[in-house]
Amino acid sequence: MSEEQKKALEKQLWAIANLLRGKMDPDDYRNYILGFIFFKYLSEKLHLYANRILEPDKLKYEQIEENTKEGALYIEAIQKACIKNLGYFLKPAELFTSIANKGYNLTEVETNDNHEATQFFIIEDLERILNNIEQSTMGTDSENDFVRLFEDLDLTSSKLGRTLKAKNELIAKILAYLNQIDFQLENVESDVLGDAYEYLIGQFAESGGKKAGEFYTPQEVSRILAKIVTSRKKRIKSVYDPTCGSGSLLLRVAKEVEDVGYFYGQELNRTTFNLARMNMILHDVHFSKFDIKQEDTLEEPQHLELQAEAIVANPPFSAKWSAKNIFSSDDRFSQYGKLAPKSKADFAFVQHMVHHLDESGIMATVLPHGVLFRGAAEGHIRKYLIEDQNYIDAIIGLPANIFFGTSIPTCILVIKKCREIDEDVLFIDASKEFEKQGNKNRLLPEHINKITNCYTTREEIEKFSYRAKLEEIKENDYNLNIPRYVDTFEEEEPVDIDAVMKEIKSLEAERAELDKEIAGYFQELGLKF
Repeated sequence: MSEEQKKALEKQLWAIANLLRGKMDPDDYRNYILGFIFFKYLSEKLHLYANRILEPDKLKYEQIEENTKEGALYIEAIQKACIKNLGYFLKPAELFTSIANKGYNLTEVETNDNHEATQFFIIEDLERILNNIEQSTMGTDSENDFVRLFEDLDLTSSKLGRTLKAKNELIAKILAYLNQIDFQLENVESDVLGDAYEYLIGQFAESGGKKAGEFYTPQEVSRILAKIVTSRKKRIKSVYDPTCGSGSLLLRVAKEVEDVGYFYGQELNRTTFNLARMNMILHDVHFSKFDIKQEDTLEEPQHLELQAEAIVANPPFSAKWSAKNIFSSDDRFSQYGKLAPKSKADFAFVQHMVHHLDESGIMATVLPHGVLFRGAAEGHIRKYLIEDQNYIDAIIGLPANIFFGTSIPTCILVIKKCREIDEDVLFIDASKEFEKQGNKNRLLPEHINKITNCYTTREEIEKFSYRAKLEEIKENDYNLNIPRYVDTFEEEEPVDIDAVMKEIKSLEAERAELDKEIAGYFQELGLKF
């Protein structure tokens, strides 16, 4: 997609968002817009698939008369094929275009008392169709990926309008706008819909304030994490994100390699969990290739036997967790001899990820800088990872103010289990690698390339990177604070004292002259200076 096409698409999408702006906050209208886009995708995907099946009969899916005996036989055959290969089913009358056209026609008709009753059918139809999509998956392999997927799309909410008529008209307008957008699903080289979805998620995150960081990692940071865990690889057997949010990080990894065998994720927030499943399906990840679970990762881990080749994560910074005594015997934490403190779960997430990392795998996670130098239990865990296991491969300091919802500087912790005994730890200080754009700092492609190339080559660059021997880290009492290893001190230019004194004397002489001039004005006015 060209830059011009991309901008035109973004303009169309924001025209839809503007229909809901002012009626509700970004968290709410995000759910409606992304939910309707997802319905459009499912519909068009199935429509194209059904038409391919019907090609030998020279039929189009929308032409089938569902109520005839012949039509029923066609529907039954297509349903079986769709459930097996797509994981869900829609009848011809349930396709997005059918319901969008119906809604559009209703909004064009003059409303009167008799017509008002029919105005409600688009909402009723839409509710029934969305429910039918879920029902079509019951008892099949795709059931877990579709169950309660549309629960945040509340078509009866008063936020859509005070009356049924007002709600109906607004929904009809949204569907009509969306119906005009061509997501080019037939073009296998294009990912217009996926790009549109990612764009909207990013825009909602940017306007979502503090909550945004709960479900979205800026794409620039995602690229760095993805490039690190896929370095020198063309295929990844499995990738895991224990705090997957909208799933964007998992999908970013897929863009860096030719193939990902399986995607695993876990997310606490129910709405965001639904968003992640939609995001996977929208990016054409088959239902048989991903397993996203909804539960608290630390308290109720869901992928107990998982050993992932790649792990990426952006856990909530310094979140609270229970740190119950029972976790001391949990396989994820028991070998360390200490649990992460209740008030800061950062290392609990690290321990969880290390436990699920394959022996030949790489993990890269975003963390607050405190994990590099805080003492007590965290210092103990850090020492164990370095001295006992030699797992820490690199520390990368990122610029401040690049995340949504927080301006604090962060770092990327890179862990590998297959390091050499005497292999050094790479420190990268990328805190100055950004461009200020508005009220945020942005990592540009050149910044991303500089960071990832340095990680791959492990090159030492003055004031940017340094390879520290384990002995040196031990001497620093296992403190990993980046300024201890990367010297970014900029020597100031020497000051010419004689020139400064000369300038001071000149300024004093100028001031004396001004005092004289002002004293003259005061004298003329008969005032004391």
